[in-house]
Amino acid sequence: MSLINYVTRVQFGYGEIATLKDELALAGITRPVIVTDKGVRALGMLERSEAATGFTPVAVFDETPGNPTEASAVKATALFREADGDGVIAIGGGSALDLAKAVAVMAAHEGPLKTYAVIEGGLAKITPRTFPTIAVPTTAGTGSEVGRAAIIILEDGRKVGLLSPYLVPRAAIVDPELTLSLPPVLTAATGMDAISHCIETYLAPSFNPPADGIALEGLRRGWANIRLAVDAPDNRDARANMAIAATMGAMAFQKGLGCVHSLSHSLGGINPKLHHGTLNAIFMPPVLAFNRDAKSSVDEGKYARLASAMGLAADADLGAAVEEMTRAIGLPTRLSELGVTSDLFDRVITGALADHSHLTNPREATAEDYETMLQAAL
Repeated sequence: MSLINYVTRVQFGYGEIATLKDELALAGITRPVIVTDKGVRALGMLERSEAATGFTPVAVFDETPGNPTEASAVKATALFREADGDGVIAIGGGSALDLAKAVAVMAAHEGPLKTYAVIEGGLAKITPRTFPTIAVPTTAGTGSEVGRAAIIILEDGRKVGLLSPYLVPRAAIVDPELTLSLPPVLTAATGMDAISHCIETYLAPSFNPPADGIALEGLRRGWANIRLAVDAPDNRDARANMAIAATMGAMAFQKGLGCVHSLSHSLGGINPKLHHGTLNAIFMPPVLAFNRDAKSSVDEGKYARLASAMGLAADADLGAAVEEMTRAIGLPTRLSELGVTSDLFDRVITGALADHSHLTNPREATAEDYETMLQAAL
């Protein structure tokens, strides 16, 4: 239906899974290994991909955990090498897509995974030898299908980012049809993930007007459709708008993110069972309050522009609006509802200060600032 050639090739629209065969050929992949999870496999998504391509993958790794880990990356890489794969098809949510990128790096490079984490100086160590990937998202949230990053939990418990232009998938097949079976709670959590990307990257202070425009339009579509996608999951227009909002958020966040993500990365590394999108939804209100007085926020009237994209008055309390939406779509609004207690805060703060997203927040956050945000989210 639509080919969007921005960041990478994006085949967007209902039924676009049919383009998978052509995209594999363009990427030069003849021996694909599929990375997915058992839930996606149970829904018959692999059969759809085989019907689209006309051949069977040389191997399938379906043990992607809820948050991708170094252990799962090592196991999937061993399978890739044993099968003599020459590329990866990632089918699933952000976890499967990120894990596939880690496999593409590890299968082509030596050394432990942490070698390639951006906070370990890994950016320059990821080379063009990285195997190609084709991304087929089945959720509308992370936007990893067009992202240059993969977020992985290391064996030492740190949730780190691999970051490189060589991690951008050769093609993304964004077919909203594949999201129709997503249950309401995951539609809500992944949808808030997409919205958080659009908001946070827009507030990042670096100069990138094209990314700002994409972020605002992605926010407009996501905010207007998330409740409808949750309440009426068969609404094809709402699903399509959430799918493109997720992709747009990730197109834009090449610009950077901020404290919402430094906090959710850190806490998610400590407790991998916590959903990343849900954490982002909870952290957005206190971070929005913190960033409201940032110089770039004030000088460029950014909060009024965000409010406009959300259909709110220019002086609206954006944090309150986010909290209200989070509650309306059935997600928790406090960390305590997830069983998180304040005794974890010191560890969360240490991780947040070391996270790559911390560096692109519009206002520098200290340990004390993070403590205040965490207390407000509790």
